[in-house]
Amino acid sequence: MKKVLVFTLVGLLSSLGVQAQQERRLLTMEEAVLGTGIQVENIYCSWDEGGSIYTYYKAKEWHHIDARTGKEMGEPTTKMKSAKRDHFRAFSRDGEVWYLDKDSVEHQVTAFNQKGIVCGETVSRNEFGIDGGIFVSPDRRKIAFYKKDESRVTLFPLLDITTRTGTLKEIRYPMNGMTSEIITLGVYDIDKGTTVWMDVTDFDQERYLTNITWSPASDRIFIQVLDRAQKNMHLNVYDATNGKCLGTLFTDHDDRYVEPQYPLTFLPDDPEHFIYQTNVRDGYWNLYLGSVKGGEPKRIVRTDADLELLEVKGKYVYYYSFEVSPVEQHLYRADIKSGKTQRLTTQSGWHTCQISPDGKYFIDTWSELNTPRVVSIVQTDGKKPREIFRADDPTAELNYCPIELGSIKSADGKFDNHYRLIKPIDFDPAKKYPVILYVYGGPHSQMVNNSYQALLRRWEMYMAQHGYVVFVMDNRGTQHHGADYEKAIHKYCGQAEMADQMEGMKWLMSHDWVDKERIGVHGWSYGGFMTISLMVNYPDVFKVGVAGGPVIDWKWYEVMYGERYMETDKTNADGLKKTSLIPRAKDLKGKLLICQGAIDNTVVWEHSLSFVEACIKEGVQLDYFPYPTHEHNVMGRDRIHLMQKVTDYFDDNL
Repeated sequence: MKKVLVFTLVGLLSSLGVQAQQERRLLTMEEAVLGTGIQVENIYCSWDEGGSIYTYYKAKEWHHIDARTGKEMGEPTTKMKSAKRDHFRAFSRDGEVWYLDKDSVEHQVTAFNQKGIVCGETVSRNEFGIDGGIFVSPDRRKIAFYKKDESRVTLFPLLDITTRTGTLKEIRYPMNGMTSEIITLGVYDIDKGTTVWMDVTDFDQERYLTNITWSPASDRIFIQVLDRAQKNMHLNVYDATNGKCLGTLFTDHDDRYVEPQYPLTFLPDDPEHFIYQTNVRDGYWNLYLGSVKGGEPKRIVRTDADLELLEVKGKYVYYYSFEVSPVEQHLYRADIKSGKTQRLTTQSGWHTCQISPDGKYFIDTWSELNTPRVVSIVQTDGKKPREIFRADDPTAELNYCPIELGSIKSADGKFDNHYRLIKPIDFDPAKKYPVILYVYGGPHSQMVNNSYQALLRRWEMYMAQHGYVVFVMDNRGTQHHGADYEKAIHKYCGQAEMADQMEGMKWLMSHDWVDKERIGVHGWSYGGFMTISLMVNYPDVFKVGVAGGPVIDWKWYEVMYGERYMETDKTNADGLKKTSLIPRAKDLKGKLLICQGAIDNTVVWEHSLSFVEACIKEGVQLDYFPYPTHEHNVMGRDRIHLMQKVTDYFDDNL
């Protein structure tokens, strides 16, 4: 009996040990980088064509539901109709425009066949919301397209080591202050087989043609024309049949910069009016009602917060607003005529919505810090939502450390900067821990919000599980806080951002559990620029850094982005000089590792190699690791190697 008891006790202890190990399982590097097996489940819910029918995928089956009753329907009408659709599409091949007619016959639209002339592809390096170069008219009888003349743009060589003796691939890269591309807009008439060119004469030839919009009747084209200095925008309308400019509806100006981001959205029942979006007029991204007859557009929503248009249905405009908090995205609607608003999502967190074709419902997919994903069907009159899916936490067994959200005042005292903080596993406030600041900090970014795990990069949790305090904070220059917050970096990139990040570090270092002698910083791209900037400006704080694909001097960055924020040497010589990291190489005191894709076509190799050369001249040591076959980001399984390299560097030196 005693022997049985002993074996039973041993077995019990053994099982408890196994259970404890399972409960204490930590992230692997592969899980941290690729998310293998720990992605949040998604049911891909969307509206069917017409009415209030939605579909979603769950338990390996497609479901087709009537939102009015919640009852299962037959096969989705979209699937039944798919066989009836023709095959018409317009596309670019080898820099020329083609289209496929409804019978799948190919037709060539352009045939320039000239080096440096590209048609039908994206222009302006994807700035200004541009993500393509072909715009088919609503009636599908005309094809508008960009023609990009980059023949005068300087070439930058990229080395391809995968060939037998290595090959240089030259790309057109318009650097700050140098010759840029020339953009024109053509319209091809399918019935006539002819092309006309829009007669754009505003500013000079290196102007930007942004946010191309067709009129509902397919007879006119609207272009938000921007000067190269990006301080003036003209909203022009053109006759699509002959290219003639019919006039300028209104203009926008900002001494800092104007950045058009969105095409016009015409009201479905009123082809004479449209929604225009800008952050120039009232200090925030807002919605304005414009007229094809011209005149100043009317502000629809009187809210001092950034807004983003979702859709127009009937008399309402549906939009996302950040008025509750810059870290929460909520759906609202406003009566277009009266401006009266209604908040449609009430649960705290980050909401992404789809309005039903009949405008009576919306699909609300949301999450918050500790809620992975919830999908609900909600009536647009604000009645109680019907939840159809709630995801389990895929990281429940991975012993994640708690994630804390909070805010710290910006260095100028005017704004709240939001952060996430992860303390190490088995945190003991009586102990001292090393710190890693992960930073990006550049425009059009948001590193922290109240969505599931606060936009966590899983590598951060990996590091917290291995004994580090990890801190991430958005600073001035990022989005969703209004124009003054976003444009605070103008002409001096890195300065306001560093000042804000140091406010975060001062707060963090005020805690006894922070080891002030062991603080590191890591970031990529703009974050790489920030990493090195912080290390050379605050060498007594940051002892170790890993900078990926860093901007070193804004004179080497491309025209569109670089000149918007930093202008040129002719107008902002002081700013370019102050933000350049080349003369600051002598101030590097800590351990720095730079990683970069050797065929980076975004932040070209000239940046990081020039900083290495400056360090050599100053007798300053640093570490460098290229990824020979990668562009701006190291992707795929090679990223596991990268993040292990980053991890090892902190483990060895911090």
